[in-house]
Amino acid sequence: MPKIRKKIVTDEAQRPVAVQIDYTDWLRIERSLDLPDEDAKVTDLSRYHALISLTEEPLVYQARLRNEWS
Repeated sequence: MPKIRKKIVTDEAQRPVAVQIDYTDWLRIERSLDLPDEDAKVTDLSRYHALISLTEEPLVYQARLRNEWS
């Protein structure tokens, strides 16, 4: 594997808290790990159909809650 250019991010006490890598390096790592594409992930919500019953229209409910703050 090629060398990965990285930058160590530290806090005020100089303790390492994170690592930054170049985006091109990240893309190469992601491809080599063969991770599933998060955008392609589809969730089937049909099993939740009719599990709750609404007593109020969602937009009316949202507007009422927002008006409570004004």
